[in-house]
Amino acid sequence: MMNMNDIKAIVAENITELRKIHNLTQAELADKLNYTDKAISKWERAESTPDIEVLYHLSEIFGVTIDYFVHENAKNEIENFLIPQEIKTNRTVIASMVVSLVWLLATIIFVYTSINTPIIFWQVFLWALPVSGIVLLVFNGFWGRRKNVFIIMSEINWTLLACVFIQLLDYNLWLIFILGIPTQVLIVLWSKLKLN
Repeated sequence: MMNMNDIKAIVAENITELRKIHNLTQAELADKLNYTDKAISKWERAESTPDIEVLYHLSEIFGVTIDYFVHENAKNEIENFLIPQEIKTNRTVIASMVVSLVWLLATIIFVYTSINTPIIFWQVFLWALPVSGIVLLVFNGFWGRRKNVFIIMSEINWTLLACVFIQLLDYNLWLIFILGIPTQVLIVLWSKLKLN
């Protein structure tokens, strides 16, 4: 039976091997994970072990299963640990289908209001933009990468403000876009945050 030090050494060796196979420096890998290169160095020297969430992100980056990291001599059997391309494709298709449902619902609302009321509610398509962003944010939380959150959150921030502005156009609320600036600064700062 392996002890904790053996497992740390195996995880360290497998992280190092994968990083080298993908021609990444410790700093480049740290940047992809939003960690410091010192943390990567500690993992590769078996001084500490990344938590399960980090192992998950590493598995996404390197295209292996989480199981890969705890198997001795895993580099010799890497084909057994690769995440099949069809799983990655299925994840993309599922997220795309849910976003398409948002747009289908917007179209249904548009058609219904156009037929049954004198008002043509074209703004529903604008509101579909931030809702689509929220859907993508949820799926990114399950299967995506942390770096995508910056783009998605920025899209939600500005499209939501644009929707409120256009919906209330009669009130000339152009100053509402000023609210987007500190929100965007917070999003940028959060994306630069390095986790230990």
